[in-house]
Amino acid sequence: MTFLERTTDARKLRHWEGNMEADYIYTSGVAGERFFVALRDQGKMLASRCAACGLDYLPARLFCEDCFAELTEFVDVPQEGRVAGLTVAHLDREGVRLSRPQVWAFVTFQGIRGGLVHRLLVPPGRARVGLAVRPKLKAREDRVGAITDIEGFEPVGS
Repeated sequence: MTFLERTTDARKLRHWEGNMEADYIYTSGVAGERFFVALRDQGKMLASRCAACGLDYLPARLFCEDCFAELTEFVDVPQEGRVAGLTVAHLDREGVRLSRPQVWAFVTFQGIRGGLVHRLLVPPGRARVGLAVRPKLKAREDRVGAITDIEGFEPVGS
């Protein structure tokens, strides 16, 4: 039976017992690579701009989601953003209790469609929607061209 054929007899279904290995490589793509290289080398974030619509996108992308134009222009993301939403994590990815809670936020930037999800470098009691924040970057020599080059977002004025 091929995947295009349909069966109504459950006895004809095949199954696989045990573990199935699924290796894959996820690339950041052309626009993502440009974002990460600028983050690593210049310590700045880039958004892609649609010359036809005048929209700026973060994360950077290659095509406008409104008019489908190819995006070849990149602009600097403002240094200051705002917390648009947040959550407090008490467990890590494996379900192990953290020694202290972490705050994760969706940070948006004036004039840019989209934003970034990252750690908020404040205690849970100080975290709030609307908080003005800026990225805290790793030292230049420690940056590798990944989202982890941003240690997190800290309140403006810290």
